[in-house]
Amino acid sequence: MEKKNVVIHIAGSEYTILTEEDPAYVEALAETLDKDITEIVGANRRLSMTQAAILAALDYADKAAKESEAADNLRGQIKEYLEDSARYKMEAEVARRDVERLQKELKNAKSKPF
Repeated sequence: MEKKNVVIHIAGSEYTILTEEDPAYVEALAETLDKDITEIVGANRRLSMTQAAILAALDYADKAAKESEAADNLRGQIKEYLEDSARYKMEAEVARRDVERLQKELKNAKSKPF
């Protein structure tokens, strides 16, 4: 993929980012980060931009860790469902064979005189 320069603005500073991502995606990330840092500074005017950026990064790291844990849980559930499905499929096949065997036995029993 081709790398592109994308100019973004965060907390009053301009940055040029070299990325393979869609520029609109990178700009949207920058806007979100800028908004979050602005809110953090607005809630506590004594914080520096660096402190606000660290708090925003900590919040993002927390969200990423929680989402990763949720994804791991979903993968585990899906694995269990697939294992259950395979087991039920096998049980259904065994039951189908039993039905066929019993039908043959019934047919043979009906064809024999008492």
